[in-house]
Amino acid sequence: MRKIATRNEIIGLENAANKDGLSFDQMMENAGRSTAEEIISIFQDLHGYRILILIGGGNNGGDGLVAGRYLKNDGADVILYLSHARKSTDQNYKKIIDLNCTINEASNDSDFSSLREEIGKADILVDALLGTGFSLPLKGTVEKMLKVVQDELVSLPEKPFIVAVDCPSGLDIDTGEVADAVVNADITVSFAVAKHGFFKLPGAAMIGQLKIVDIGIQPDVEELSKIDIGIPEVEDIRGWMPSRPLDAHKGTFGKLLVIAGSVNFPGAAALTAIGAYRSGAGLVTMAVPGNIQHLIAPQLPEATWLLLPHEMGVIQENSMDVLSEQISLYQACVIGPGIGKETSTRIFLERLLFESGNQKSKIGFVHDGMAEKLSGRALPPSVIDADALNLLAELENWEDQIPQDCVLTPHPGEMARLTKLSIEDIQQNRIGAAREFSRKWRSVVVLKGAFTVVAHPEGNTVIIPLATPALARAGSGDVLAGTIGSLMAQGMEPFQAAVNGAYLHGIAGKIAYEVIGNAAGVIASDIADLLPAAINEIG
Repeated sequence: MRKIATRNEIIGLENAANKDGLSFDQMMENAGRSTAEEIISIFQDLHGYRILILIGGGNNGGDGLVAGRYLKNDGADVILYLSHARKSTDQNYKKIIDLNCTINEASNDSDFSSLREEIGKADILVDALLGTGFSLPLKGTVEKMLKVVQDELVSLPEKPFIVAVDCPSGLDIDTGEVADAVVNADITVSFAVAKHGFFKLPGAAMIGQLKIVDIGIQPDVEELSKIDIGIPEVEDIRGWMPSRPLDAHKGTFGKLLVIAGSVNFPGAAALTAIGAYRSGAGLVTMAVPGNIQHLIAPQLPEATWLLLPHEMGVIQENSMDVLSEQISLYQACVIGPGIGKETSTRIFLERLLFESGNQKSKIGFVHDGMAEKLSGRALPPSVIDADALNLLAELENWEDQIPQDCVLTPHPGEMARLTKLSIEDIQQNRIGAAREFSRKWRSVVVLKGAFTVVAHPEGNTVIIPLATPALARAGSGDVLAGTIGSLMAQGMEPFQAAVNGAYLHGIAGKIAYEVIGNAAGVIASDIADLLPAAINEIG
C-alpha cells in the first residue's frame, strides 16, 4: 500500500530520513535517477530523442538536473531551460555542464523566443520547475514560462510527451487546486509517496499516469509508519482476493443474502445479485417483496429466493418473521438497494438492524436475555446501502444500534443526510468526512464518487486511485454493494472487502468505457458483467 502524504508530512518524512543517514543530496540523486529510469522504461532507446527539461530554482530543479544527467548518458539530446540562475556551487549543475548540454536561461530570453523554439523541437518535455513546496498563487518567471508552454503546446500539431517531476508545476499538493498556467502531464513521477492533491479535482486531472518511485526512504521510518492513508496497488488487491481451490464447492465461496428491491426499483435488486455472482459468491439468495420476483427472476436463474410479505410492492414490517430463522445461514448480507423509503419498510429495517444479538457494545437497550433470545438471528457482516442509508438518516442514534462489522456505502448525497452536513462540505473534505464518521459510527465507510474513500473506524484509510464518468450511472452503486457483499461472504474482512470491491468496481468501469467506446453508453449491467475482466486484470 503506497502512502498518501501532505506537504508537512513530506517535510517531516524527509527530515527524519536525513537524520537516519539518508542525506538530502542522496535523496535528490535517487529522485532524479528514478525519473530518468521511468522515461527510459517508456522509450527504451533514447538515441535520437530531444528532451527539454524546465529547471526551477529550488530542489525540484535539482531533481531535474540529476534526471538530465542520466538521460544524457543514455543517449538523449538534453536541453535545459532555467527559470533562475543556479549557484556556481551547485554540484548537479556543474556535472551537467560538463556533459555539454545546451543550457538556456529565462533572464537571457526576454521574449521567450528560445523557449518557444525548443518546445517545438522537443520529443519529451520534463517539468522540473516547482515541487511539493509550492502553494498558490503562481507568479513571476515560472508563471510566464508555463503560460508560454501552454500556448506553444496548443499550436503544435503533435505535442511532446510531458513528464512532471514529483508533481505538475502549479498544482497545490494538499488541496488539488491548480494555477491557470499548469501544464497537463502524461506521467507524474512522484517521490516516495503520493500526494493528496493527486486525488482531488481539478489537480487529479492534471497528473496523467501516476508513477510512485522509491528514493531510499526506508519503510520503518517512524514518520512514514504514522501515515495511515494510502492507495492500494495491484499487488495488494491480488493478495487479498479469496483463493479458488480446485476442490471447492458453492459453500466454499460463501452464501450471500440480498435484502433489496421494491415495485418501483426491481432492477436494483437484480444488479446487486449480478455484481455478487460476477465477483465470485457461491450462492446468492434474494429476499424481495413477493410480487416483484417475476420481474427479476428471468435475469437471475442462479439465485435462490426468500419472498417477503409486501403491500403495494414494498417490504412490510412483518418480513422479519420470514427472515429470522434464515439469517444465520449466510456469511454476509447486503441491505437496502431499491427498498424504497416507506414507513413499513423503515419499521422492518429497524427490526432487522436493531433487534439482533451483535449490537455495538456501548448500547444498553439489548439486555442479556434479549441478546440470548435474538442470537439465532443475528446479522452476519452486512453492507448497508442506498435506501437503507436514507432510512437510517431518519432515526435517532442509529449509529449506536446497528450491528458490528457493517460497511456503509453512501454517495455524497446520502452521506450528507447521514451526517447532517451539506454535500458541498462533504465534497470539500471527502477524506476527513469519511474518517471522522467511520470513527463515530464504528463502521467501515465507503464514500463513493471519483476517488472513492474507504475508511476504517481505527483510522486506516484507502483512496481508490480510479475515477471515470462510466461509473456515474444509475445502478452502479448496486453493483458495488453486491461486489463488497460477495467478497465478505467469501471470507474477507469488511475493510478489505470494501477496498477490493471498490477497486474491482472501478476497474470494471474503466474496461466498460474501453469496450463500449465512450462513457455515455456504459450502463450498470455492463459494469457488473465486466467484473470478471477486472479480476483477470489484477491477476
